[in-house]
Amino acid sequence: MESASLDSNEPKRVSVTSPELPEWAFDPANAQNWSFGKKIYNTAVPSILCLLISFGLAIYSPSHAHVQAAFHTSTTKSLLPFTMYVYGLAFGPMIAAPISETYGRRFIYLVMTPLAMVFILGAGFSNNLAGLAVCRLLAGTFIAAPLAVGAGTIMDMWSGPATGRGVMILMTIAFLGPAIGSLVGGWVAEYKEWRWSQWVTLFLGAACWAFSMGAKESYSHPILHRRAVKLGLPPPPSLIPGGLAGVRMMLTVTLARPVYMLLTEPIVALCSLYSSLNFSVLFCFLACIPLIYTDVYGFSQGQCGLVFISLALGCSIGCLGLLATDQYTMAQHRRRHPDGLVQPPPERVLWAAMLASPLMPAALFWFAWTSTRHVHWMCSIVAVGLFGCSNLMIFVSTALYLTRVYGAKFGASALAANGLLRYGIGGSFPLFTLAMYHNLGYSWASSLLGFLAVAFAPLPWMFFRWGSQIRKHSAYTS
Repeated sequence: MESASLDSNEPKRVSVTSPELPEWAFDPANAQNWSFGKKIYNTAVPSILCLLISFGLAIYSPSHAHVQAAFHTSTTKSLLPFTMYVYGLAFGPMIAAPISETYGRRFIYLVMTPLAMVFILGAGFSNNLAGLAVCRLLAGTFIAAPLAVGAGTIMDMWSGPATGRGVMILMTIAFLGPAIGSLVGGWVAEYKEWRWSQWVTLFLGAACWAFSMGAKESYSHPILHRRAVKLGLPPPPSLIPGGLAGVRMMLTVTLARPVYMLLTEPIVALCSLYSSLNFSVLFCFLACIPLIYTDVYGFSQGQCGLVFISLALGCSIGCLGLLATDQYTMAQHRRRHPDGLVQPPPERVLWAAMLASPLMPAALFWFAWTSTRHVHWMCSIVAVGLFGCSNLMIFVSTALYLTRVYGAKFGASALAANGLLRYGIGGSFPLFTLAMYHNLGYSWASSLLGFLAVAFAPLPWMFFRWGSQIRKHSAYTS
């Protein structure tokens, strides 16, 4: 991380608004001026909470058979609480974004997470499938709040290349959640009833919330607003209008504009479809890996969970790949423009996706044709790790590309469009995953996912070659 601490400097006082107020650039309350250790801790808070989000998603999947037996329902319906949680993740940031603009990011971490835990508690006490599904939907909606502000917290604190690298690490930790959740969920499913999948999430949520209690507000607007009110000064202008105008603005930014951009912006639509494929395959793996390794290799539920260690290792390697490509491409740009006057093009961040796009279909075909009885189980497990690596590199790279292309003004809407589509499509996949694997056979079902990955593999290369020309025809890029 490249950041200099200014905590030891005497704050410069100015008399623009009040002699008691230091200039914000030199203010100790400015997150850019925090010590390195304080920045690390406040980066860890959203990272841990994002890990909790995906952990709570994945831990349910191994126990769905227990839900099926307890509520005398079908396999598809027993996976509905999983899907409803994912749908909640799609709409949760729409609630959190306007709240954070008024009350700050710390409020999101300290208030929304306990609300989510209340609904996780309700899910654990549910006595029917409908109650379980509704509680999981509401839990997903509230627990998703850090997704809306996590990257913003990092941008508040870090500057320069450290900002992008901080976001990469944040997303990597979030991607570890499905692996850890499935690992723990496998042993829970083997030795406990399904309710323990919710109790474990509740215990972890309480620990994460306790860890986040020391978080400091990093967003300048609520800090300056509270300070002005305390001193009897005119508060800074609100970024969101009051009343119905504010509601209309937030609906535009979080719903109407994202849907419009999906329909009219090729970059948003295609990157979002690619992310949807990534998440769809990931969620398919959460459902099909226990099926395959139980049926083909005779693994227990707990042993099936151990397979996901490979996914976690793959994500960790993918993070290293992201950091290495970012540092290399930035060094190349600085070598070509030593004066620093030319900003790198948005397409620079696509290098990681370009390298990983052929690896994803290779991993899926590898997994498809080695997860058979005559091939040792370790071979297919390596393929799971390769998928984890390529999946992370593609998703993070394309998400960063959207923020670079559309900037601060429209980047939030582009990412909201991405989230709506990837969670909407990805969350629906588990409902037919098991039927697909039973009807097509294990190898051909995984191969179908591989063929879809082949179709999308040229996408980062196309944007790298023609992205600048596509951006010229966009109404949302300057």
